[in-house]
Amino acid sequence: MAKTGPQRYPGASTAYWYGTKYPGSAMESNVIVWHTTEGTSLPSYDGGASAPNFTAKPDFTAKRLVWYQHFDFDVSSRALVNKAGGVQTNTLNVVQVEIVGTCDPATHTRWARSGYQHLYTPELPDWAIRDLAAFAKWAHDQHGVPLTSAVTFKAYPSSYGGNGVRMSNSKWQSFTGHCGHQHVPENDHGDPGDFPIMAILARAKGTSAAPSKPATNPTPETDMKLSDQITLGDWVKKQWPDDKGLADGKVAVNTALGSGYAHARRSAENSDQILTELKALRAEVALLRAAVTKGA
Repeated sequence: MAKTGPQRYPGASTAYWYGTKYPGSAMESNVIVWHTTEGTSLPSYDGGASAPNFTAKPDFTAKRLVWYQHFDFDVSSRALVNKAGGVQTNTLNVVQVEIVGTCDPATHTRWARSGYQHLYTPELPDWAIRDLAAFAKWAHDQHGVPLTSAVTFKAYPSSYGGNGVRMSNSKWQSFTGHCGHQHVPENDHGDPGDFPIMAILARAKGTSAAPSKPATNPTPETDMKLSDQITLGDWVKKQWPDDKGLADGKVAVNTALGSGYAHARRSAENSDQILTELKALRAEVALLRAAVTKGA
């Protein structure tokens, strides 16, 4: 079968090219199978004997994926088990991509405790989703690989072995689009686990620029603009117009000050307005202290 379209992904390194040692079979690829390497560095792949078509390795400093290509796009690679009889796996119009990282929550926890920077597929950063989507879009635009995934990605370790989502031989033979190692028949691996394929495909289609798992805040705060607030000095005078209860007022004021500074610190983590807020807060504090001192 003849290969058509560009065979090299733009920008991908061929420093670890195995297409000469293992020529593979030519095909017209219409499936992408996603894997995780379960490591933090570029694998040796036993000298290419178990290599995929591509490896995507994170560069955490530059916040991008560095791509390595090991075989042509339309040439079979070697990252799947292919048992005697049954169906073909590596040679069935499949492009295989290994992501350097883990899908295993236990491994993720261990690496995090050890301080190892790594990709964890259920919590991929937005820049990783962006670059995976760019690859998916290129595969679609240049080779017609559908931007679809009619399978469920299960979380590891329940995705291992007979997981309820692994395809039958007939479904595998007719499948097109995106799937994971966990879906391929004659295989038992569970990678890439709970993979954010819908976010990746949405980004590839240009329909979403948001991370797959946005940060959540179970108790969101509603911030009040400083311009909507009365001055603290006026507030003190309104609440305690005479000396009666002024001691209680001082306690309340101190509590409010602590809350105000805490709010400013939280704002500093999420906004470029910290200097403006701090200056305004200091002015309010000065008015409040003057009012309290005058009434003491």
